[in-house]
Amino acid sequence: MNIEEVREYALTLKGATEDMPYGPDWLVFRIGGKIFLHIWLESPEPTCAVKLLPEMGQQLRELYEGVRPAYHLNKAHWNDIFLEMMDDALVRQWIRDSYRLVLSKLPKRLREAFE
Repeated sequence: MNIEEVREYALTLKGATEDMPYGPDWLVFRIGGKIFLHIWLESPEPTCAVKLLPEMGQQLRELYEGVRPAYHLNKAHWNDIFLEMMDDALVRQWIRDSYRLVLSKLPKRLREAFE
């Protein structure tokens, strides 16, 4: 996957929005106002950062060289995915997992609106 494909996929998720709160070199995707995906457009290698349960993120880091602690984010929860090193289906799955994790933490009335 490339950055544009990640962006397009993220926007297919129900209720997902995109903005640039940190300036023109960062894309952020949210559900219910909460971030589930970061893309740093100036990264030397195409990457995206997804939020995963700490134990899942740790396990993926041990299994895949293309999954590392997120550079500018909480390293227990956020994971950088190096897109050129990973299978597209896995990248999509981890974006969905991040989306669902953040969705699960929203207030019930918001969750119901997006489910």
